[in-house]
Amino acid sequence: MNLPVILIIAGAFLAFALLVILLGGPSSGKAKSRRLASVKDRHAASTEAVVAAQMRKTIQAGGSQGNSSLTELLPRREELEKRLRRTGKSWTLTQYMFASMIIFVIATGGMLIVRAPFLMAGLVGLLLSLGLPYLVVGMAIKKRVTQFNSRFPDAIDLLVRGLRSGLPVTETFQVVSQELPGAVGEEFKGVVERIRIGNTMEAALQESAEMLGTPEFQFFCITIQIQRETGGNLAETLANLSDVLRKRAQMKLKIRAMSSEAKASAYIVGALPFFVFGVVWSVNPSYLEGFFTEQRLIIAGIGGLIWMSIGAGIMAKMISFEI
Repeated sequence: MNLPVILIIAGAFLAFALLVILLGGPSSGKAKSRRLASVKDRHAASTEAVVAAQMRKTIQAGGSQGNSSLTELLPRREELEKRLRRTGKSWTLTQYMFASMIIFVIATGGMLIVRAPFLMAGLVGLLLSLGLPYLVVGMAIKKRVTQFNSRFPDAIDLLVRGLRSGLPVTETFQVVSQELPGAVGEEFKGVVERIRIGNTMEAALQESAEMLGTPEFQFFCITIQIQRETGGNLAETLANLSDVLRKRAQMKLKIRAMSSEAKASAYIVGALPFFVFGVVWSVNPSYLEGFFTEQRLIIAGIGGLIWMSIGAGIMAKMISFEI
């Protein structure tokens, strides 16, 4: 067995150990909170509190059956599970962790095959194993939220037509969940199901708003809540909200078109040093080996990365606009 294969196997065990160490053990504070919640649920008086307690128990039971004991080591397991649910896919924590370990092994082995220093290979493998899955999940969430926002005004128009025809609000939600495919239909279907098992409309909508994390759906929840408290013509209010959301989407597209040139320049300037480093390394590795062995060059390289990060952050702020 040659040296690269031995190093790849050792890297696999190292990846597993790093994940266990970095992700830590179970949080005692969260265990205390769960115990307090269970005591509170046992002494709940109202019917709504009993239903909510039963829902939490059911969700926790389903989540514990779907995950292995390795995922129990995650200190922020609930946040990561929520992030995976926001993608709209059937990804689990176990799949997420094994994907990270596989990426570490492949990236480290690939760097060692091209005769990169072991320290460089380990750092690149660690960065890719931690960053790439997180980036993929973030892109999936962004894609789903974008699809939701693009069809959400159509859903509001469908709600307006249903309300003007005399249907109640819950029935119009059911119509939207059946007529519109994709993320919009899935979210409204979840709202209808939560209302059917005993949740209030405000609580069901707020849960979807927390899951989506978009201002557009939060506007919708606030509109529904204000109308139920103060009264008024809900159809007319929702029609105005639909018009506002469409104009908001148009403004976002205009800003994206106007800032596309600046974004392209920022991407090129940010990627050019790494591209040049990779090209020089592939041609003459000995010319750049000092950045991983000599102390002065290591400090200079770290300083350059820090300054590049600061510059990238400044450029990101300059081309980022909030509406």
